[in-house]
Amino acid sequence: MTVVYIDSLFLLNLIVDYLLLLGAARLSGAVLCRPRMALGAVLGAAYACAVFLPGLGFLTHPAVELSIAVAMALIAYGGGQRLLRSFLAFLAISCALGGGVLALSLLGARGVGLERGVLSPHVDLGVLLLASAGCYAAASFVFRRSAGHGTRELVEAVLTLEGRQVTVTALLDTGNTLTDPATGQGVMVVEGEKAAPLLDHPLGEAQLRDPVGTLARMEESRRFRLLPYQAVGVECGLLLAVRLDMAKVGEREYRGVLAALSPTRLSDGGAYSALVGAMES
Repeated sequence: MTVVYIDSLFLLNLIVDYLLLLGAARLSGAVLCRPRMALGAVLGAAYACAVFLPGLGFLTHPAVELSIAVAMALIAYGGGQRLLRSFLAFLAISCALGGGVLALSLLGARGVGLERGVLSPHVDLGVLLLASAGCYAAASFVFRRSAGHGTRELVEAVLTLEGRQVTVTALLDTGNTLTDPATGQGVMVVEGEKAAPLLDHPLGEAQLRDPVGTLARMEESRRFRLLPYQAVGVECGLLLAVRLDMAKVGEREYRGVLAALSPTRLSDGGAYSALVGAMES
């Protein structure tokens, strides 16, 4: 009789599932939302425990396993444009992990094995945590080196202008190369609607779509300037930008940074309302 301890089983699969979701996100360039990935990993770990419960053997059916994988991906990555790519990456590295574990088992290795299609631990908690930490470090190194799009992670950003503050969710995208052509400093992009509380006279979408005319009509424009940019379908466009007193992005502070005001939403589902590239403090 094989004895399986639910707490160790849950912890092992929670850690491994989180690393798999994180690795797939890095490989596919998906937005890193760690709380969502943690929830996806919880679902995977709960499923791993459920397959060992009496009367739930049907959960090992391939259709159920695929459904759980889809649900984990939806929770971890949301419904963004990279969902399919992230899901396929998640399946690929999950299969690679399963194949590696099976190969070690056939070679007579002990410590971790596959039972009923899920990882089942036979080691103490300390060894398990050390192995998981090593796996995370190796996976992070590989995915950082292999992904050319840089890091994409959601962080909180606090923007300050003349004593006024607004807090937004920002996508930290080191692959974003938008810079101020005059200084070479990185520029953040903020939805105009979200930045409205910072301004004496909030600017609407129509005004932001006409940055040249809006700047010309401003009585006090010393903080504002026009910023050229290129994007998909836009060979040479202009954005109205305002120089902030400070932007605190995560734990880092940036003084005097330019914030380009976008007339439209930056994300389809509203997951973030600002973009931050590589900037110097």
